[in-house]
Amino acid sequence: MTQTLIEAQITTAKARSRLELGVHWRRLDAEAHLGYRKGKRSGVWFVRWRNHHDGANYKQASVGIANDINDKSAEGTLTFEQAVTQAREQVTRSRIEAAAHAAGPPPTVRTAVETYIRERNARDSRRAGREVRSDAGHRLRRYVLGQEKRGSQEAVQAAPLAAVHLHALLEDDLLTWREDLPVELKSTTRQRLISDLKAGLNAAWPRLSAEQKKLNPTFPSIVKDGFKAERIDDDDEISVARDNQVLADAQIGTLLRAAREIDDEQGYEGDLHRIVVCLAATGARFAQVRRMRVSDAQREEQRLMLPGSYKGRGGSGGSVPVPVGEDVIEVLLPAILGRPKDAPLFERWSYKQGAASMIWRKSERGPWKKAELTRPWHAIRDRAALPEAIPYALRHSSIVRGLRNRLPIQHVAKLHNTSVKMIERHYAKFISTALEDLARAAVVPLVPRHGENPVGHG
Repeated sequence: MTQTLIEAQITTAKARSRLELGVHWRRLDAEAHLGYRKGKRSGVWFVRWRNHHDGANYKQASVGIANDINDKSAEGTLTFEQAVTQAREQVTRSRIEAAAHAAGPPPTVRTAVETYIRERNARDSRRAGREVRSDAGHRLRRYVLGQEKRGSQEAVQAAPLAAVHLHALLEDDLLTWREDLPVELKSTTRQRLISDLKAGLNAAWPRLSAEQKKLNPTFPSIVKDGFKAERIDDDDEISVARDNQVLADAQIGTLLRAAREIDDEQGYEGDLHRIVVCLAATGARFAQVRRMRVSDAQREEQRLMLPGSYKGRGGSGGSVPVPVGEDVIEVLLPAILGRPKDAPLFERWSYKQGAASMIWRKSERGPWKKAELTRPWHAIRDRAALPEAIPYALRHSSIVRGLRNRLPIQHVAKLHNTSVKMIERHYAKFISTALEDLARAAVVPLVPRHGENPVGHG
C-alpha cells in the first residue's frame, strides 16, 4: 500500500454514528489495519494485514458485528476494543503460520510425541539393561498417535490432536482431546496420560529452532495453562451429576439460609454468604468466581460477567454474561458500592496470631484462596441437613435447571463455560426428560370420541 493511511474515528459508537456509509480504517501496526464497514442498518469489523513471508499482497478476514449502540460488552457484537483484540489475534496467527511454513516443515504434536516416546524408550532400556518399551509410549500411541491392529487389540485411529502444528496449538485443542477420551478410562490412567502428553510437548520446546521459538513464544504458556484448565474441567467428570447432587430450588434456598447463619456466627461479615449466593445463581466454578472483579457485577443490567476457565474458554472479551435476579444483586451490593472497579469482587479477612499470644486477630482483606470454602461448607451443609451436598451441587443444579427450563444445550454449555459434549455426556438423562416434555407439549388429540366427527369433517 503506497498511499498514506487516513485513520478514521471509529473507537466509540458515537463517533462511528457520524461517519458516512462505507469503509473506514484504523492502524494496528505498520502493515495491519482494523476496518469498519458502515452499512445502512449496522456496521461490521474486519481486518487486513500483510505477512512478511508470503509476498506483498494484503490478506483480509471478517472479525464480527460492531456494537453501534454503546461501548459495553454485548453477546453477538463487538466493541472497538474487543474488535482490536480479535483482529490482532487473527493477524498474529496468520503471521506465525506463514513464518512457520517458510522455516521448513513445521513440527506437529505427532512428531513431538514420537520423539518423546523414543527418548523414554531409550531411557527405560538403559535402566533395565535391555530393550524395553515404556508405558508412556503405550498410552500415547493408543490415545494420541493411533496404532494398527495387534493380536487381539483392535486398530485405533489417531486423535485429531496428533495432526495439529505446534505453532498453531491452542488450549481448546488440548481440551477437546481430553473430552474425547473414553469415559470408562480409569482416573489414574487418565492422569498419567495427561502427564505424558504434557511432558512430551514441553520436551519439544527446547528442540525447536531459534526461528521457531521466535515465531511462537506463547507455546510453553499454552501447554501450561491448557492442562491447568483441564484439571478444572476434570471436576465436571469426577463429580458426575448424581441424583443426590441435583438440588431442588427449595433445597438451594435452605443452603443459602444456612450460609447466611454460618456467616453471622463465624464473623465473615457477609463475605461467605455473598460468594455462596453467586455460586448458586450462576452455576460457576469456585475457580471462576474467585477471579471476578467489581466491574463484573453489572448492577443496572442485572448480570454477572464470569471469567472463563483460563485462556480461550470465556467467549467475547474472555467473560460469559449470566443474567441474575434483583435478589442476587441486592446481596452483592456491599461488595460493589464505593469500591474500585478492578478490585476483587469477593474478599474475606485473613487472620494472624499475635506474637506471644494465643489470640487470632484480623490481619488484612484479600481474595479467597483455592481451598478456603471447604471448612465453612461443612458447617453450611450440616446446618441445612444436606450432609451429602458438595459445593459442586450448586453447579450441577444450575445446569439441570437450564435444561429443565428448555434452554438450548448450546446456551446451557456457554452459560456454564463448558462444552456441549460434556453436557451431553454427563446430563443425558435430564436432556432426555426435557426433550420429552417439549414433545409432550406438542401432543394434540387425534382419536375422535364415540359419536364425534373427525377433525376437519364437519
